[in-house]
Amino acid sequence: MHDDDASTAAFYDSLAARYHLIYADWEGSIARQAAAIDAIVRERWPGAKSCLDAACGIGTQSLGLAALGYAVTGSDLSPAAVERARREAASRGVAAEFSVCDMRQLAAHHRHDFDLVIACDNSVPHLLSDDEIVEAFRQFRDCLRTGGGCVISVRDYDAEEKSGIQIKPHGVRVAGGVRHLVFQVWEFSGPTYETTFYFVEDRGDGDCSVRAFRSMYYAIGIERLMELMRAAGFADVVRIDGSFFQPVIAGTWVDTKA
Repeated sequence: MHDDDASTAAFYDSLAARYHLIYADWEGSIARQAAAIDAIVRERWPGAKSCLDAACGIGTQSLGLAALGYAVTGSDLSPAAVERARREAASRGVAAEFSVCDMRQLAAHHRHDFDLVIACDNSVPHLLSDDEIVEAFRQFRDCLRTGGGCVISVRDYDAEEKSGIQIKPHGVRVAGGVRHLVFQVWEFSGPTYETTFYFVEDRGDGDCSVRAFRSMYYAIGIERLMELMRAAGFADVVRIDGSFFQPVIAGTWVDTKA
């Protein structure tokens, strides 16, 4: 495992118990995101049922899709996130399989052709170069049956100021009687930036505790990501706005040699 991989895994291991606090309503988000992905799939790949979530995290997309009847297999770089996804699936009574895997090693790990591969919530830009992203997209392709679809969601970095230090608030959450203030701080260095997630916990006793978790992202534009998806062999690559909470890029794998 490269240092960057270990750092990303450690970041999500640390976040696993708190990741739901990023959302104002995580349970609602699970249902809404699954419905949005399902609508895209029904329009572009009708009949698709088997889904590989290549960056499943704690299960935000996988759980909702499994509840809609998809046969879901999820994997993620973070063991702690995968373990939480398993617990969440069990508590909801939904069938989904989860394991630990780098998205650049999917084909050898899963050894199965799926109808659909997804990687949502800006997971792909954790890969810090075009070459790494193309490698991941090729792995997505190699896990698909011919005619299968790929769906990723990412931040629109072309709409962001990519310099200096910026604060990105998530808001105030209340859970278990504890008030949490959640925000990110971005610090740019060229095309990449370090993000620090801050969780300020206020238990009402006059003192607050703060936890900070850091990782790196590549502020790659959506047009460039679409070019890289095409370079990996995907056709009919499109950007979809307005249906998901982030812009979506979708492409279809058609093996012309088959």
